Amino acid sequence: MRILFVSPFDFSCPGGVNEHILHLDAEYRKLGHQTRILTPRSPGEAESDDGHIVKLGVAVPIPANGSTARITLSPFVSGKVKDLLRRERFDIVHLHEPLAPMLPQLALLHSRSVNVGTFHAARAHNWGYLSARPLLSLLFAKLHGRIAVSPAALESIARYFPGYYELIPNGIDVQRFRPDVSPIAQFGRPTLLFVGRFNESRKGLRYLIEALALVRREFPDVLLLVVGPGDPARYARQLERHELVDHVRFTGPVADEVLPAYYTACDVFCAPATGGESFGIVLLEAMASGKPVVATDIRGFRFVLRHGIEGLLVERKNPEVLALALVHLLADPALRERLGKAGRQRAKQFSWAAIAQRTLAYYERLLRGVRETTTEPPIDWWTSLRVALKAWSGR
Repeated sequence: MRILFVSPFDFSCPGGVNEHILHLDAEYRKLGHQTRILTPRSPGEAESDDGHIVKLGVAVPIPANGSTARITLSPFVSGKVKDLLRRERFDIVHLHEPLAPMLPQLALLHSRSVNVGTFHAARAHNWGYLSARPLLSLLFAKLHGRIAVSPAALESIARYFPGYYELIPNGIDVQRFRPDVSPIAQFGRPTLLFVGRFNESRKGLRYLIEALALVRREFPDVLLLVVGPGDPARYARQLERHELVDHVRFTGPVADEVLPAYYTACDVFCAPATGGESFGIVLLEAMASGKPVVATDIRGFRFVLRHGIEGLLVERKNPEVLALALVHLLADPALRERLGKAGRQRAKQFSWAAIAQRTLAYYERLLRGVRETTTEPPIDWWTSLRVALKAWSGR
């Protein structure tokens, strides 16, 4: 097949959506498919096409879902997107966050291929979808196939655009993340690990630090490694208040090839996110590395981690129960080993090879004309307009 992946997000910034695209792209190239990627360009970077990745429209930072999305808002690349689609004649145009500005919208507008949209985000409310629903319905109606990466993501999008969605989760590179990776160091003390953009409040690091002060009562030399981008100064006062300065190490972002070594260096991985997580990629990374996980009991995490089997799920925003779970695991090596082994087996079900095959099978069903929705997605503008007017009227 000739497949185009479309991302609304700048590829120079790490993120789950772009990782998803890159892994599918790599798997399909192994299988002999011809793939291209369309993405915005970074500020100061020229528009480019290296035969694989096409970069159009400068990315700007936009606050979104407790984070910052780097997307292009430029409508002036519309003609170039149209030319790309006409020139390449893709069999499949696979749009990730297909209703996000601006590249997915433009690609969907001009596409005459079979269009597949993957919805990643999970949020309680989406004011953009709500306010622009009549216009977005025109684009949504052009999707022949729709994928949600988790029940949380499905619930989030179906609230505004009901219909059939294929549930195909994110994946994990089980060859990169595995238990026999040499750890980054031997710390010689009980070690916890947090991975993520820790300046984002929804990642919940402040609750983990509060819990760490309680864990220290049972394990006085406990160490917390914090891996990812952010400003440690934001937590300086909290660490000083709890006398934890010598118990927390901020590494900053680490290279992709080094990250697995941090997982194997810890005793327990902790993900204290408060919400807004449609999935649990960092949970899968820890599980594939054979490590037990303590995570908050939010829907995106519950889809990946089963309580008492691969780890423990605890109430969000509650440092006391978080600390109790961490102490429980740190005190029981046999339990940590059992949960870690179960996590490794669970992670294999999410291997990128398996996820790529499921997505490819969905493409093939769509191309064969099998209808995966209750009604066939209209692709002519007259029918799309009727759909939009119906949405506008609320009927």
